[in-house]
Amino acid sequence: MNKISLPLNSKMLTKEFTYGVATASFQIEGASEKRLPCIWDTFCAKENTVVDGSNGDIACDHYNHWKEDIELIDSLGVDAYRLSISWPRVITESGELNSTGVNFYLDILNELKKRNIKAFVTLYHWDLPQHLEDNGGWLNRETAYKFQQYADLISQAFGDRVHSYATLNEPFCSAYLGYEVGVHAPGLVGRENGKKAAHHLLLAHGLAMSVLTKNSPDSLNGIVLNFTPAYAIDDKPENITAASFADDYFNQWYIKPIFDGKYPEIMQQLPQSCHPDIHREDMAIISHPVDFLGVNFYTRAVYQASDVDYFDELPATGKLTDIGWEVFPKAFSELLISLNERYNLPPVYITENGAAIDDKIVNNEVIDQDRIDYYQQHLLAVNDAIESGVDIQGYFAWSLMDNFEWAEGYLKRFGIVYVDYESQLRTIKNSGHAYKTLISNR
Repeated sequence: MNKISLPLNSKMLTKEFTYGVATASFQIEGASEKRLPCIWDTFCAKENTVVDGSNGDIACDHYNHWKEDIELIDSLGVDAYRLSISWPRVITESGELNSTGVNFYLDILNELKKRNIKAFVTLYHWDLPQHLEDNGGWLNRETAYKFQQYADLISQAFGDRVHSYATLNEPFCSAYLGYEVGVHAPGLVGRENGKKAAHHLLLAHGLAMSVLTKNSPDSLNGIVLNFTPAYAIDDKPENITAASFADDYFNQWYIKPIFDGKYPEIMQQLPQSCHPDIHREDMAIISHPVDFLGVNFYTRAVYQASDVDYFDELPATGKLTDIGWEVFPKAFSELLISLNERYNLPPVYITENGAAIDDKIVNNEVIDQDRIDYYQQHLLAVNDAIESGVDIQGYFAWSLMDNFEWAEGYLKRFGIVYVDYESQLRTIKNSGHAYKTLISNR
């Protein structure tokens, strides 16, 4: 069935509910020669870091195709577009605005405004300027203050064009994948790095919130966190304990400081070498009130007790997407309900949700029924959470188009629009048509 449907009385079928599509600067823009180098340029240049040996130098060439891409977004009938700003494109090495980079985004924001599409702007989606990484990156406390200066300058430059600012996208990925296990840029490895990088990222968020509140008081200002709900393999106490530890380590570590002003209790079980350096005012800065929480969800993880570590994550089973992630929509509604019970949440936006499918284009058509099914199940899970009392006000499909999928290169396709990377031709997939139909039938 080539459509997505929701219960007729669903809040998600009202015009007040925001539907959008999302992208990230490094994944689509290309034009790397027109900005400063970032950690992902350096990471891609190393051997055996990106599966297909590719990089973001051209990507979807959005830098040159932005007009037609906004035309494409408009044609989908969405209310909002979530994009990220490339820090190394808009700030010079000496810390001033780069007018060429700023004007690129001003053109986009003005075009979105003209078309009545709300701009949801993410200030950091992983592309740290390389010169800051050379000074320690997110392991250096000073980087948090550099981020505050960037947020200050760019939010002044954008004026009233932005509907919503997110400070960071998925600080877990930046800290854990980038500094602890090394599968993302900058590729550092060491358990002692992860929570230190995480603390400076969260500090950067809090510092940026203070300037956003001042410079852009009428926008929705918040943060985007990703969650991979942790399930125990069975109900044995030791496995439940292991899953709980993993949940605190991967999920609650990033949300609890924002809403409770403290880190999870498991910090006491971590060796002292892994503890972040917390200054007296830090937790007050990090827990600055937010106007919204962005939630990114793709899959769950299953854990059991370990003889050598705090937990063992088990291989995914059941129906898997092309990237190897289990399709388990029940975890989505359970996650949203549990967060709402645990914390005093502001309005929630689902800022990313989607599936990598092994798409093929045949006669200018992409029949991606598995992706349509994924969206159908997960939109129903969001509706279940709303009916259970969670204040969810919007949903963004990840992603607008196929793009550079980080360490997977160009091998995995998440888009509702197919991109031929040779010709840069865009083709709306069946999932994109189904998404448009859902939105336009409200």
